[in-house]
Formats: sequence, structure tokens, C-alpha cells
Amino acid sequence: MDTAVVIRPARPEDAEKLLGIYAYYVEHTAITFEWEVPELEEFRHRVEGTLERYPYLVAEGEGAVLGYAYLGPFVGRAAYSWAAETTVYLDRERRRMGLGRRLYTALENVARAQNIWNLNACIGYPREEDEYLNRNSAQFHAHLGYRMVGEFHRCGYKFGRWYDMVWMEKLLGEHPAVPAPVIPFPALPPEVLRGAGVSG
Repeated sequence: MDTAVVIRPARPEDAEKLLGIYAYYVEHTAITFEWEVPELEEFRHRVEGTLERYPYLVAEGEGAVLGYAYLGPFVGRAAYSWAAETTVYLDRERRRMGLGRRLYTALENVARAQNIWNLNACIGYPREEDEYLNRNSAQFHAHLGYRMVGEFHRCGYKFGRWYDMVWMEKLLGEHPAVPAPVIPFPALPPEVLRGAGVSG
């Protein structure tokens, strides 16, 4: 991986570039089960809403946004506060270059600093690989230490066919008997972010 690539927090003004990456996956793959590309303003609100509590990280290099990853709430009830859902998307020309690993490593480091202990990935999963969906995402997560914990059958319908969905999970350490409160992402000091591999 090029050391000139930096991982930094997303900014609302990144929304157009991030949406440009995401649009390909909406229109041409079943990696996301979303059918329509969101409007830019809606997508910007998604970025801003995530950043109120969770990391939304951008991989940037050569003056371009190369990919992004973020955490979001897992289910949304108070008891799940110490778990988060992971998401990653890369520019389709920048896959298989180590960007996904770098983004996920930074996400995990930030999650630990926030006192989040469980990371969960919701992944579209084909019974048979096709032109819209393969098992690469599940394999990527398994390579990073995630394990399969659940499978839902024919729950996603896109491009005229049914797809399964799987949940994969990674535990970030030993769970304390009484967990410390989750620290919102904006409250993390700059030195903690730098230690997590995130540039200002």
C-alpha cells in the first residue's frame, strides 16, 4: 500500500465523492441491497449523522478519495451500545490494493478507543456467484478475523433474483464486567486518533 495514502475523518463536503464511489455498487452490484442511488443531500445527511457518534473514515491519496469505511449502530437499542456495524466501499479501480485492510484497521483502533467491543458486518451472500455478487466480501472479513454468526435465506431481492445475507462478527477484546460508556467519535482527542492511524 502506498504510504502516501492517508486515512482521515470524512467531512460533509466529501459527500459527492463518496457518493460517486457508492453509486457504482448500487447500480451494478448486489453488494448493497439499496436499489436507487441516494440524492446527494440525503447522502450528505447520512455522513453527518454517522459522524455525530461513529467514525466515518476516508482513504485519500493522489488528491483523490479512494475509499471509505464507517461504523453505525447495531440494532439501535441501548443494550447494544457496545456493538457497531461496519461498512466499507472502495473505488472500483482501487480494489485489491490493501485499502480495505487499512480502513478496517483504523476503524477497529477507533472502536477500541470508543469502548466498542463487537464489530458486526452485514454482507450480501449469493448461493451461487453471479455477475452482481460474489463471496469476496465474506472472504475479506474472514481474512481479517471475522467469523460467520448467522445466515438469512433469500431475504434480499435485486436485479430479478434472490440473495442471502450473512452476519459476521469480530470481538475486539475481553469484555469487561461493567463496560465504560461509549465515547462519541467527535470527543476523541486528536492524539488518540493519530494513535489509531487516523490523520487530522
